[in-house]
Amino acid sequence: MDRFLDNAARILEGGRSAVQAGCSESAWTVLIAREGGIRMVANSDWPLESLARESGAEMAYRVSVNGTHVSVDGLSQGRRCSVQSEPPAAMFRRLLPDRREYQLA
Repeated sequence: MDRFLDNAARILEGGRSAVQAGCSESAWTVLIAREGGIRMVANSDWPLESLARESGAEMAYRVSVNGTHVSVDGLSQGRRCSVQSEPPAAMFRRLLPDRREYQLA
């Protein structure tokens, strides 16, 4: 996996950890400079492209947390990506071996 997509996956995991720690709604932007410096901006209403260009970032990611759902949109040098967490109930249903509903006795 390349660095751009690897960063998106790591940022998604960070967002999921924030949800597990009790963060229910939030938005922030992660800007990564060519030299490797990282800058985080909370609740920015600037378009991601504009914020990246203004800060000189090589990679930029917008993270949104809404309830238990986390999404990360990224851009870098003309490339874009979007990754999202799976809600816990959907993940549980997907992982059930035969998709039957189980009831506790």
